[in-house]
Amino acid sequence: MADKTVIIAVVNKAYVEGKVLAPNMLDLFLEGFWEGEGTRELLNHLVLVAVDQTAYERCLFRGLHCYKLETDGVNFMGEEVYMSSDFVKMMWRRTLFLTEVLERGYNFIFTDTDVIWLRNPFPVLTTITNKTQGFDIQLSVDYYNGNPSSIRNPINTGFYFVKSNTKTVSLFNKWYGLKDNSGGAKEQDVLQNLTTHGVLQEMGLKPRFLDTKYFSGFCQGSSDIQSVITVHANCCRYIKAKVTDLSQLLRDWGTFKVAPANETSSFRWSPHVECYNSWNATYGNNP
Repeated sequence: MADKTVIIAVVNKAYVEGKVLAPNMLDLFLEGFWEGEGTRELLNHLVLVAVDQTAYERCLFRGLHCYKLETDGVNFMGEEVYMSSDFVKMMWRRTLFLTEVLERGYNFIFTDTDVIWLRNPFPVLTTITNKTQGFDIQLSVDYYNGNPSSIRNPINTGFYFVKSNTKTVSLFNKWYGLKDNSGGAKEQDVLQNLTTHGVLQEMGLKPRFLDTKYFSGFCQGSSDIQSVITVHANCCRYIKAKVTDLSQLLRDWGTFKVAPANETSSFRWSPHVECYNSWNATYGNNP
């Protein structure tokens, strides 16, 4: 964008391939931009980071802005189940890449591909409540406690907006520098620890924690269909479950868009049944 802001998502083979006649995660992610309000033009600013050759080729086929991220000695082609060893490695590799983006002077929104964009987020993200200083980092949360400044909000790094400056570069270098002393924790937990201990404020950063009324998820949904901007398939374990429930979400969205105005106030999202069931011990063994 004109202010050097990019939208970044990371994909691997498991997220770009699906079963015959069934959508994959990338399909749904892109469909959200197509069906959303004021979102289609944002694809011009999306950089899709592919961590394997299959994902890179699929990205090129889609005519998107593609970047292949090499990681020596690591294969990220398969589904990385939440909190598996390879999942943690992938999240840390992502953090290093985003650090390099900031160091080159680019602001970014990072978004997981299981986040459906229903509206353009920039009008809300660029609303400055303090006229003398903007926010350095704005983080989505699993559950919003009602205070956009509260460090007790449980963050989710599946969607966040960072301005490139010396403070955010220092934060990301400090964050990534803790990788080898994290005891196997994923990057989100390490950043949460820095946040709840007030390290961001000590470093001079101004954080903002995003209201789930606008930036919602399956953990805590937005009941305000007129305002919701993104929906994240968080609190969900497997790609199969996410694809099923996000497909239903997009069908719900389509129904809402054509509903008469007098019926929209009673709109309710369908329950996220597959994601709820994905926590059952045998779910991942089902075809």
